[in-house]
Amino acid sequence: MRNAFGLMVASVVAAVVIAGVWFWTSSPRADAAPPQTVAARKAEPLPPAAAAKAAKDDVQTTAALSIKPAAAPAPAAPPPPPVVAQKPVSTCANPDALGVSRTVTVDTTGGPGFGFEHFKQLDFLQDKEVVLTFDDGPWPVNTPAVLKALAEECTKAVFFAVGKHATYHPEILKAVAAAGHTVGTHTWSHVNLNSKKLNEQQVKDELEKGFSAVKMAIGTAPAPFFRFPQLQHNPGGMAYLGSRNVAMFSTDLDSFDFRSSGPDQIINTVMTKVDKLGKGIILMHDFQKHTAEALPALLRRLKAGGYKVVLMKAKTPFDTLPEYDAMMVKNDKLPVISSRPVSSVVQTVTD
Repeated sequence: MRNAFGLMVASVVAAVVIAGVWFWTSSPRADAAPPQTVAARKAEPLPPAAAAKAAKDDVQTTAALSIKPAAAPAPAAPPPPPVVAQKPVSTCANPDALGVSRTVTVDTTGGPGFGFEHFKQLDFLQDKEVVLTFDDGPWPVNTPAVLKALAEECTKAVFFAVGKHATYHPEILKAVAAAGHTVGTHTWSHVNLNSKKLNEQQVKDELEKGFSAVKMAIGTAPAPFFRFPQLQHNPGGMAYLGSRNVAMFSTDLDSFDFRSSGPDQIINTVMTKVDKLGKGIILMHDFQKHTAEALPALLRRLKAGGYKVVLMKAKTPFDTLPEYDAMMVKNDKLPVISSRPVSSVVQTVTD
């Protein structure tokens, strides 16, 4: 019995021991550190080689992550609208000026003719269009007055200058060109080229000397535009001008200002004819005093009548002949003996 009791006590003691061990191992210890997450756990130091590699990998990874993805290409901009030609801004001070409705260029190859009084093939003017032309200048007082009237109406014309007059008053003809007018020629001495007194060489001289004299006056080549004095179209001269590619001008209506009694007669003559024809090339003379006096009122009448001015220009300038240019320089009454500027010759010593 004693042995049985001892076995029972031993069994109880063993059970208590086993329970205490289980309780000890399964319950958290008061002094034990709480469990650590990966983020909270302090990393163990790496060997130097591994640390260097890890640092390199971190840099590369950070750089790769910092690169922003390429932006999507922006949608293509719509093509710009076609360039629209803008009309030049007018500098005319007169808001109701006659002006210039259009400018035409003339290909003078072969010597075309204009003006239905003699030439019938080139009808380029539209209804209510006129071309203003002036012969026989330049001349003091009258030509400047014509220029003033044209400027006040902001309009342009074609001037057919006489060579001799150009040598007499080059500064006036230069002002004509500077104002934007077209400068053609009207022979050297305004002689009738149909005169029996002139041979073929003399006709050529009249034409070429006129070209060279105008060139010398304005400092540049004139337009290859020519009008025969008195509208006397010498056949040989016409053939020669054609070979030199010079356009020849007659007229559609003559003002007959050279035989008028005053400016009113000129205005009435021009307006009566232009109203009848409806358009045309108008022949006048800036050499004539009454023409200069009539022009301001005539231009206003044209404006009131609904007429528009067309300016004719040459496609290419005229090539004068060197021998005639040299002749003009040689015969010039103002000898060119010095190229010194005025300030080195004449100086102000007192004011």
